[in-house]
Amino acid sequence: MGTSNTPSKGSAGRIIGYILIAVVAFVLGAVVFHNGGKGAEPVKEQKAETIWTCSMDPQVRMHEPGKCPICGMDLIPLNQLSGQDDTMAIHFTIEAASLAKVMTSVVTRGKAVKELRLYGRIESDERLIQSQVSHLSGRVEKLYVNFTGERVVKGQKLAEIYSPELITAQQELIETGKSKKEQPALYEASREKLRQWKLSDIQITQIESSGSPINNFEILSNTSGTVTSRKVNAGDYVTRGMTLFEITDLSRLWVQLDAYESDLPYLGNGSKVTFTSDAVPGVEFSGTVSFIDPQIDIMTRVAKIRVEAVNNSGSLKPGMFVTATASSPIGACAGEIVVQKSSVLWTGRRSVVYVKQPGSEEPVFAMREITLGPEAGNGYIVSSGLSEGEEIVTNGTFSVDAAAQLEGKPSMMEHK
Repeated sequence: MGTSNTPSKGSAGRIIGYILIAVVAFVLGAVVFHNGGKGAEPVKEQKAETIWTCSMDPQVRMHEPGKCPICGMDLIPLNQLSGQDDTMAIHFTIEAASLAKVMTSVVTRGKAVKELRLYGRIESDERLIQSQVSHLSGRVEKLYVNFTGERVVKGQKLAEIYSPELITAQQELIETGKSKKEQPALYEASREKLRQWKLSDIQITQIESSGSPINNFEILSNTSGTVTSRKVNAGDYVTRGMTLFEITDLSRLWVQLDAYESDLPYLGNGSKVTFTSDAVPGVEFSGTVSFIDPQIDIMTRVAKIRVEAVNNSGSLKPGMFVTATASSPIGACAGEIVVQKSSVLWTGRRSVVYVKQPGSEEPVFAMREITLGPEAGNGYIVSSGLSEGEEIVTNGTFSVDAAAQLEGKPSMMEHK
């Protein structure tokens, strides 16, 4: 048999393999020689970009600060720093803390003052209300004070009363006066009878000297003030002891305030109180606590606090509503640790603050539980959990806490 010149299948496969190896070698050589034989440049590490998110809608991810497109809240930075996920602290960059408006202050000791805001109204001083009564029976012939609200002074004529009994008593005086030397006892008894009707010795002597009785007896005011009630009209018959007018001295008033049980420890007799009324805008009045009701009203759960105030100008009037403030020192004389209200987060029975960690160039905050004492003005007294000189977040506390929640670290919503 003759020899065939057609190549076999095995030799053809080897040829194709050699071709592929040559192509790969050519490509690698081109790359190496294109870089000058120095090999590939190392890949530069890219700086991590700050991602901004929303504490209410954590699915939102933005590349720059702004408002949440869902709820409209300010976005907060989501830290993506490596190697810090295992710590309990919250790390912020300086730029992120500035954009989130995070501010801190140093904890100091100071004089704690409890400020109370009380509400109430003005009333007349009950001790300065006097009833003008008739000391005899008869008919009101004439009124010289005809309406409430009229100002009167002590000794001013208020009314005239015609009294048949008084006329008879005056006639007895005139008759006994003629024989006072023979019957001095009867004479003195007739004078005493007129004294019981509040006639003065001068009036009695004038009646005796004139020899004729007075038909109408004058009712004079026994105090100065404002007529707050008129009980009679001209022509009315009155009896002895009947009230004709009520006259109140409004130069001093009572301010009756409502104080809750929690306010009572900070109030006492002699406490200074300032108050204002919408009826007298721009003017601040002052007074002193003179009485604290010993009982709590079972319906309103408040006790009445009585403040005495001077009203020489007459601008205050009974019935006006007022808003009062009172201040009382709290704690020891050496001072207490007081923090701003904005720095405290309430969570059930817990109170937490964020303390700035020292020794770091960038802001680093850690949550800490504290025990609060009473409220003191715009802050709280701290019973335990903070020391003087520590630095805490006073503004942007919610932003720091929201960042902690997003990173799965201890926050106001979680226990450690």
